[in-house]
Amino acid sequence: MNRLAKELNDSLGSATAFLSSVGRRMYFPYGGILGQGAEAKGCEINATIGMALEEDGSPLVMDCFSRNIGLDKRSFLYAGSFGLPKLREMWREMEFKKNPSLRGKTFSNPVVTNALTHGLRVVAELFGGPRDELVIPDLYWDNYELIFREAVGCKVRRFNTFKDGAFDADAMLEALMAPGEKKILILNFPNNPTGYTATLEDAPRIVNAVKAAAKKGKRIVVVLDDAYFGLVYEKGVHGESLFAEFSDLDERVLAVKLDGTTKEDYVWGLRVGFISFAFKGATCEQLRALEAKAAGDVRSSISNSSSLGQNLSIAAYADPAYDRQKREKYKVLKSRYEEIRRILKRHPEYQESFVAMPFNSGYFMCVKPVGVEAEAVRRRLIDGYSTGTIVLSGLIRLAFSTIPKNKLATLFANVDAAVRELKGSVK
Repeated sequence: MNRLAKELNDSLGSATAFLSSVGRRMYFPYGGILGQGAEAKGCEINATIGMALEEDGSPLVMDCFSRNIGLDKRSFLYAGSFGLPKLREMWREMEFKKNPSLRGKTFSNPVVTNALTHGLRVVAELFGGPRDELVIPDLYWDNYELIFREAVGCKVRRFNTFKDGAFDADAMLEALMAPGEKKILILNFPNNPTGYTATLEDAPRIVNAVKAAAKKGKRIVVVLDDAYFGLVYEKGVHGESLFAEFSDLDERVLAVKLDGTTKEDYVWGLRVGFISFAFKGATCEQLRALEAKAAGDVRSSISNSSSLGQNLSIAAYADPAYDRQKREKYKVLKSRYEEIRRILKRHPEYQESFVAMPFNSGYFMCVKPVGVEAEAVRRRLIDGYSTGTIVLSGLIRLAFSTIPKNKLATLFANVDAAVRELKGSVK
């Protein structure tokens, strides 16, 4: 094992038990090219950096690229494996604004990832392996299995998502208490595919279930997939990330927050995400060690995330119009959500064709067809109604984030008609 990896593991102490075998071996190469480059920073002649500069020291960038970007040429330089320091600082401060409960809590500085999917891969490699079990609700984003099961070999255990219209925390606890000391639990709110966020009643039950499992000896990595954070449309919904509750819940619970600009700021192609860590009693040294492990994983896979995307984010967050523009975009999605509620209320007969799953937030909602298979409905919608949907976990996912408000009524009428048509053919 590399000396730097050993030093990070020593810094983590008992928290090393959260790591996978890859996570234990991971380190950030402070003493290699990057470390030597850091030592040379500020030198009058610096021949350490694998970039190209003009005679005046500015980035050697072609005008056909730079003329379309109204940012400083420095946006074309490497961002570093931890991410741009200014962006990390800004995002951390924004976390306090969005999650007031984090005030007074100890958590790491965010490390920049190539959006949230890459953050999940970093988590899988640092904490997961063939001897570990991923615990997820049975209504989940299918990429979880691709990353955790296929890529790193985790076993997967699913639990029932909903019971009586609420999150089934009892089923989650039962899954956490299954054989095996270490579990990786993913909580995705607002949930993809259902568009459901834990309510004020759900949240304490979820947190207490994890605490109960930890008290029984389970070591749990709780991954908060906050990709759609902030897109909540109803009162009585837990409006903050559960990261605040899990950050100091128990020494045997490691909280990992994954978030980013993609869905929150409606910039899907920038690919800017963040990963943050916390656990009860964590020292600054331990959190820096986890940051270094994450940055080392970034370094070993993609070197660093897009500097251009990060600089665009910095400029946006410094713009006085940012908050107002974000509220305006939020209102567009909320108005579609409210229109869906009105449509379902106006058409109680739709319940003969499909059941709407609980939803209160996010980009999506799901319906469960009555009497026919979801895949058959999906195909009929394409062939007979020129309507595209997604089938996940036996449900039809409807992304109202992409549908104009004046077409939502047609969308649901088409689903109803397709189900009725298929049921007629079954008879």
